[in-house]
Amino acid sequence: MSRVLAFGPAARRAVHAAATLALLAGGGGLGATARAEPAGSPAARTEAPAAEAMIPALAQRQDALEAQGFMVRGQATFVLQGHPAFRSPYQGAGSLTPAAQARNTLSADLVLGVRPWRGAELILDTQVSRGFGLSGTTGVASFPNGEAFRLGTENLVGYVPRAFLRQTIALSATTVPGDDEDPLRFRGPLPAERITVTAGKVSVFDIFDDNRYAHDPRTQFLSWGLVSAGAFDFAADARGYTNGVAVEYDAPWGGFRAGAFQVARYINSLSLDPQPFNGYQLLLQADRFYQAGGRPGAIRLLYGFSRTRSQNWNELLDGDLADTSQNPAGYRTKNMLALNWEQEVADDLGVFARLSWNDGRGQNWMFTEQDRAVSLGVQVSGARWDRPRDTVGLGTNLGFISGGRQDFLARGGIGFITGDGRLAYAPEWASELYYDARVAPGLNVMLGGTLVANPAYNADRGPVGILSARLRIAF
Repeated sequence: MSRVLAFGPAARRAVHAAATLALLAGGGGLGATARAEPAGSPAARTEAPAAEAMIPALAQRQDALEAQGFMVRGQATFVLQGHPAFRSPYQGAGSLTPAAQARNTLSADLVLGVRPWRGAELILDTQVSRGFGLSGTTGVASFPNGEAFRLGTENLVGYVPRAFLRQTIALSATTVPGDDEDPLRFRGPLPAERITVTAGKVSVFDIFDDNRYAHDPRTQFLSWGLVSAGAFDFAADARGYTNGVAVEYDAPWGGFRAGAFQVARYINSLSLDPQPFNGYQLLLQADRFYQAGGRPGAIRLLYGFSRTRSQNWNELLDGDLADTSQNPAGYRTKNMLALNWEQEVADDLGVFARLSWNDGRGQNWMFTEQDRAVSLGVQVSGARWDRPRDTVGLGTNLGFISGGRQDFLARGGIGFITGDGRLAYAPEWASELYYDARVAPGLNVMLGGTLVANPAYNADRGPVGILSARLRIAF
């Protein structure tokens, strides 16, 4: 994810390799997962020059390798969440468990890169993860842990979430500083005007729906509705990744992005549709960068069109409510829109907002179950209390569902993340507050909480308060 991490230019520095291994080895009782959808960045910047890093020799070696056209970065993120008992007169298969519980997740990445020729970057992200979200990652549409997915495991599982080739084509002789906060890109200047082509296995969040203050669950907000557009059914498998190609045009004033991606074969499945010309998602995004009162801001408009084996609500309501995994009659389409805004207000203060919508005619297939969503919030750096590498975030997401989905849930239907067997409809409201502290170069600790009113759109349940802790180490 470009423009996501608020870290300085010495990104890969400062983490003790032994500390990373100790974190992994010591995680016997820790959970781990990749993201449910919003795919977190696989590595983080550390703010310090190599001489100030925890292991200066390691940081210097990484810099020397990158100068030769090779990149090595890594990270591990641990998230612990829990909630007390809350009001719940009835439950279904998609409910958040009302009894007090705690769950945790752990993920670790090793990112390797090489420059095979001028302007090209070949990136491989390898990952291991284990653990579970609360109630098996069900019961809240704006789920509170962006590092959780619905295929959690007790033991470490390894896989390759990203493997792609990126080619940058210069359209101008002048250059601008590169996005050194992007852990999936080599450092260095970029052409001020350029075209970038990316092909392979990616997260669509690496390219689309970016936001400086709310996009990365490993360093910013954890809630799904705050790190991305909640009502946008982003293409992904059940871990948050897909295959596809994207073309981007960037200039100092803004840019345009377009992409075509595979969709899930079944609802929220790990396998992708083997017929990419029948099941697919098309994305178009326009970005505009501007200055307001001398402060940078950005606005992004994203359109999506999906064709999946989903069912429209009239098909489900007239048929078998339990047969939701794949439409036996063929493919159905969905249109989606998202408006995404960010604005710097002061050197240490920024605000953001998102509006998102889908046509609501049928099932969401891959991300989460919202049909309309509004989110907004603020991020403050710790500069004013002499901790410039700390951040505080406060955000809220209000999610709505269409009349067809309301009827489906009220009649006992179970979605892939919501479904209590009954429904007293009310919009779901999830608000999150966090404090992320830089403990040492490459080591951050976050404490926070999320309050969810009407979880899974049901006024008969909750509210529920969720406490969160996150530990992140990166080099």
